[in-house]
Amino acid sequence: MSVYSMTGYAAVQSNTAASGEQEQAGTDTNTRLGVEIRSVNSRFLDLAFRLPDELRQAEPALRDLLVAKLKRGKVEMRVSIESASASSLKAPSSATLQRLGSLEDSIKAWLPQAAALSVADVLRIATNEDKKPHDYSEDLLKLAKKALKDLLAAREREGARLKLMLVDRTAQLRKLSELAVPMVPKLVEQQKARFLERWQEAMALPDSKALPEAAQDRALAEATAFAIRIDVAEEITRLASHLDEIDRLLEGGGELGKRLDFLIQELHREANTLGSKSASLELTRISVDMKVLIEQIREQVQNIE
Repeated sequence: MSVYSMTGYAAVQSNTAASGEQEQAGTDTNTRLGVEIRSVNSRFLDLAFRLPDELRQAEPALRDLLVAKLKRGKVEMRVSIESASASSLKAPSSATLQRLGSLEDSIKAWLPQAAALSVADVLRIATNEDKKPHDYSEDLLKLAKKALKDLLAAREREGARLKLMLVDRTAQLRKLSELAVPMVPKLVEQQKARFLERWQEAMALPDSKALPEAAQDRALAEATAFAIRIDVAEEITRLASHLDEIDRLLEGGGELGKRLDFLIQELHREANTLGSKSASLELTRISVDMKVLIEQIREQVQNIE
């Protein structure tokens, strides 16, 4: 399966031209429907609809359509209707004109100061009178399905880019872990040698004279205790395990945003522990570099569905 981002955008339009029978019946189907879907990241699926009044009844069907395909994200769907009536104006019927003239005469009898009807007024009234409501639900659902398909494709493309970035960052974390592994034994040996030097200086022993056995044992005990304190093998092992799981999830795809978010928290915990156990500047730098990479991963994981 693919990795999907929660960020995406799609917009489609459809021209619905009236048939000859519909024109004769006065059905207003010479319109342009538009559907626009915007999606950004969110912890849950949050849907919002901006629909014209004549399409409010289609909201439940549109909601079901989005819920069936989207699992997370703040999604807004906007639907617009643009009438192309200017290109399909019809001459008002004689009966309509006669009725309008009669109504105007009646109004002027009571309101002599009332303005006369203009040509534009007559055309608007006649058009609205002859117009019959049209059910756009079927056309809207078809258009919404196409817009949703385009949105999913956009989210998939963005998800593929996020996957490449995450795989690159996990590879860099592995390299840093590999650099940290051999540092601990070296630090232990350095600490053991340092303790022996201090012991030798304290006893004022010449370089040629061997240290007492007790001093050797004490140096070994101190080095062992130091090794235990700075041992990061467990943290490195858990880091590798978490990175393996992240790579496995990215390869499998699907709904993995929340699981990745949990693993990122665990990575951060291990990097912090590694830093707290650091006994050298090099190991501290590795811990800091790990935290920077983990933070970059965390920011991008917030956008994965």
